Amino acid sequence: MIAPDVIFATGGTPVAALQQINRSLPIVFVQVPDPVGAGFVDSLAQPGGRVTGFTQYEYGVGAKLLELLKEILPSATRAVVLRDPASPDGIGQFAAIQSAAPSLGVEVRPAGVREAGEIERAVANIASGSGLIVTASGLAILHRELIVTLASRHRLPAVYPYRFFVIDGGLISYGPSSIDPYKRAAGYVDRILKGEKPADLPVQAPTRYELVINLKTAKTLGLELPPSLLARADEVIE
Repeated sequence: MIAPDVIFATGGTPVAALQQINRSLPIVFVQVPDPVGAGFVDSLAQPGGRVTGFTQYEYGVGAKLLELLKEILPSATRAVVLRDPASPDGIGQFAAIQSAAPSLGVEVRPAGVREAGEIERAVANIASGSGLIVTASGLAILHRELIVTLASRHRLPAVYPYRFFVIDGGLISYGPSSIDPYKRAAGYVDRILKGEKPADLPVQAPTRYELVINLKTAKTLGLELPPSLLARADEVIE
């Protein structure tokens, strides 16, 4: 067996396990939402150890999800935010959404869900005229088909955090590219193999975001999307 010189890991759970198993090899990660909070690095600018990489998203993007909901549904005065209450990420994203709500004239309410039954009840209880925002979490990804189906059944305009929700029939998504971090991580691996230290390579946030719209779903919901929004989209599914 050939011993590696650097380890590449996806997600916080593998990084935590690798830190325990091997205490000397450099680690480059992707798809970790809060590496500082998880204790993987001292800070984003100065990781300070043998671990560095690329965060999954920035909490501030949550405000953009609310802006999009208001753009596709100008009459919306209420929005339900689906989040995982067991995850600090859900709290951070909701805080960003909540901070943007007053200027947009929207009252936002968090719906903490941990399993399929709670998701079904939360969506079924959303009042008419409201919109749905789904924050990024492993739970949302696991149950994305259910969430998209429920939003369609209850005719809810919904904004999602990743493109694959829209591929599965969701209305609109805005979030980081799922491929770009891996390309950027390859550059970090190369630099470490050439002698640079992870401690000197800052943890980086996503730089490429994608706006994806499912026009078929919009028509099913009876929504007339603004031409300016369609023009900004990176991908329109017809």
